[in-house]
Amino acid sequence: MVLYLLYPIYMGTIKKVMFRGFINALIAFFCGGIVSAQTAEIHPMNVLFIGNSFTHMNSMPLMFERLAISKSIKINVLMSAKSNHTFKMHSERADLYEDIHKAKWDYVVLQGFSRELSYGNEHIDTAVIPYFQKIVDTLYQNNPCVKLLLYMTWGYENGYAYMNEIGTYEEMSEAIESGYRYLASKYNLAIVPVGNVWKEIRKNYPDYGLYQKDQHHPTKIGSYITASTFYSAIFRSTPEGGYTAGLDDKMALNIQRTAYNYVKEHLSEYKLDSNIVEVNYKFTKDAKYEALCFANYPEATNLTWDFGDGSPGSNEARAVHHYKTFGTYKVKLTVEDACGERIIYKNVYFKEPYKPKSPEPSKPQTKDTSIKKRI
Repeated sequence: MVLYLLYPIYMGTIKKVMFRGFINALIAFFCGGIVSAQTAEIHPMNVLFIGNSFTHMNSMPLMFERLAISKSIKINVLMSAKSNHTFKMHSERADLYEDIHKAKWDYVVLQGFSRELSYGNEHIDTAVIPYFQKIVDTLYQNNPCVKLLLYMTWGYENGYAYMNEIGTYEEMSEAIESGYRYLASKYNLAIVPVGNVWKEIRKNYPDYGLYQKDQHHPTKIGSYITASTFYSAIFRSTPEGGYTAGLDDKMALNIQRTAYNYVKEHLSEYKLDSNIVEVNYKFTKDAKYEALCFANYPEATNLTWDFGDGSPGSNEARAVHHYKTFGTYKVKLTVEDACGERIIYKNVYFKEPYKPKSPEPSKPQTKDTSIKKRI
């Protein structure tokens, strides 16, 4: 069996954040259509969401946290969100900077006002960039190795009637994506394409009801789409089988699969394919216990694989290793870069090959079992 094990990034040494408790060890990995529980020895992840009502509506960050916890991931999530806020307004919030300094955040999600990134690049350069820059500078000062993610939102149900350029859902969706792509290109940031997953759900499941009556804000279903997309993007793993937020099981499953499949197919396009580790392993046709290891850390100065069996390691990004016998092995990857030394573990497990039992030899008969004809 080939298992596809994927966990995005070592999370660094984290100070304990008091607003959430910790849970049991990581992780359920997506593996060729099935979920396999494997443990990775890492510190709990800290995630900060910065945004407005598209973030705090239906307590979406809590949905994301519960989804991760339901998949046995150690995580702490904090939300710093204010309704109707633009990046300029966020940059003026004293409480935002207090939240930024509460932990050494591993991931920070940045969400702008639903329309401010749909007005074109010239508008973004003057109305967004100076204030976004202030927030980003503070985040990097707090943790130079923080991973920043842009939360690409969705178009209004029928567009924004007061501007012809974004007067329909399709036009507004396209304009929002263009704005987030522009911002991502200027700062070399990854995008979490919530708006496009939303579009897929809207197209394939038109009766789900993603919008509230104002035709802007998300219903609980819409927020679950967002949470599932963030799970898929951060962990590069399917949320299938995880927390459903009380939604109908079939609906939740459709959302989970749509979110994961879309993210998986667009990892490179949205710069979600860096700082990842993959370990695939199988018993080959020629009777070898084979592990295929891959690490993508573009800024790394050194990579070192330890295959956990006492054999020489490897310093290549891609490494193939063959074990001498079945058993459980702990593969260790050491990454060195400007953020220091990071260590990631993956468990590799090979079952003992099946050996058919030899037929037992027949035993000689000890008594006469023949049928004798009566005379």
